[in-house]
Amino acid sequence: MGLLIKKEIEDGCLLGLWEIVEDYETLFGITHLNSNDIRRLNTFKNINRKIESLSVRALLQQMLNSDARIVYRKHSHKPYLEDGSYHISVSHSNKYTSILLGKNKHVGVDLEYMSHDIERLAHKFINEREKITENPLHRREHFYVHWCAKEALYKICNKVDINFQENLTIKPFEIDSGGEITGIVHNDSRYDEYVMYYSLEKNYAWVYCMK
Repeated sequence: MGLLIKKEIEDGCLLGLWEIVEDYETLFGITHLNSNDIRRLNTFKNINRKIESLSVRALLQQMLNSDARIVYRKHSHKPYLEDGSYHISVSHSNKYTSILLGKNKHVGVDLEYMSHDIERLAHKFINEREKITENPLHRREHFYVHWCAKEALYKICNKVDINFQENLTIKPFEIDSGGEITGIVHNDSRYDEYVMYYSLEKNYAWVYCMK
């Protein structure tokens, strides 16, 4: 199977990572789907999107149990567990899928395959309080960590009243293969700081946070 990571990272918080090495038929065979799951799966026309969806179900089963059911809110498409036992955040990119579960904490996770010239889009999500390295060997990684961190913050805040450039700030940090950073959410109604964790490996950027 594709399970790479399944671990408790804080009290009541579980982190999982799945490498998609299976084809559609194999993933379909190892996931326990009910009629609603199959109905949602059939709404995807693209086979890769179907495989991504099945990888989420397969990973969740490995992290909890075969009866765990993930559903999505109608308008925001935010995932939640049907039984309400955990807060959940989901991310998938290329060949990897990640899930972060929080028993008593809100959670956010984002995973990105670093395949694009993300610097061209920096003006849409980087603000003047943030600092990007001038080292050409690491600039793309630094941009991607900022993007993933902001995606994770966006998810933990339930995707409400958040502009990536104006309302989310990542405090300046030196880029490395992984570490701890600080993310700030600031708008008219709130100011919150979040301890966040990132890693860079195999051309992927991965960031998660809990609060």
